[in-house]
Amino acid sequence: MVDNPITSHGRRGPVMASTPIPRWKFAFDWLWMVLILPLTLVLTSLLFCWVKLASPGPFIFRQTRIGRDGKPFTMYKARTMQPGADPAIHEAHILQLVRSNRPLTKLDSRDGRLIKGARVIRMLGLDELPQLVNVLRGDMSVVGPRPCIPSEFQLYDAHHHRRFAVRPGLTGLWQIQRTEATTFSEMAGMDLEYVDRLSAWSDCKIIMKTPLSMIKHILTSVRSAGRKPRAWRSGQSSV
Repeated sequence: MVDNPITSHGRRGPVMASTPIPRWKFAFDWLWMVLILPLTLVLTSLLFCWVKLASPGPFIFRQTRIGRDGKPFTMYKARTMQPGADPAIHEAHILQLVRSNRPLTKLDSRDGRLIKGARVIRMLGLDELPQLVNVLRGDMSVVGPRPCIPSEFQLYDAHHHRRFAVRPGLTGLWQIQRTEATTFSEMAGMDLEYVDRLSAWSDCKIIMKTPLSMIKHILTSVRSAGRKPRAWRSGQSSV
């Protein structure tokens, strides 16, 4: 677990206490939840059936992530790996990318630990559907920075801590602006830009641009797979 950064400095300086969440942000989240709930229930039901047929074990994968004010919370995802797969391998991969500031790529999609169909599930962002529960619980927002893992949090410089002034999101500025070459520093800069320009209009624009961004990302991934070993880019809140 990560110490409460409001009362402890950690390795790279304190995390400043955040300002109150704007009222429009709560209303915005609930409005979008109501709009997408019917489709989400259908997709989640289909996804549940597929995961249970493809692999024994639980449907939900739980992982500790860092949220608003640097406080840890349990994030939910649909399980796309075999039961007992060591998450430390994925965490080590993320930390290596952060330290080296290389483009944010995912582990090879030919990873034998993936269940059947996991590549498509991840590419479409369907494994992120259970995170709507995190939005309902107030851990996350529909729009916000990518929720990071605790070990990644320890590597953030003090000026990066402004990104924790808001709740992490299902989608965000980084998700719609990223390219194959986007690095950790660039991703963090996009998150800070989102925090500094926080408004209802910016959230609306991000949501409206998210579907097109996903399509472009999928097409880019498919083309890349034909040119080199599959190294899929990180998707919405999936790194």
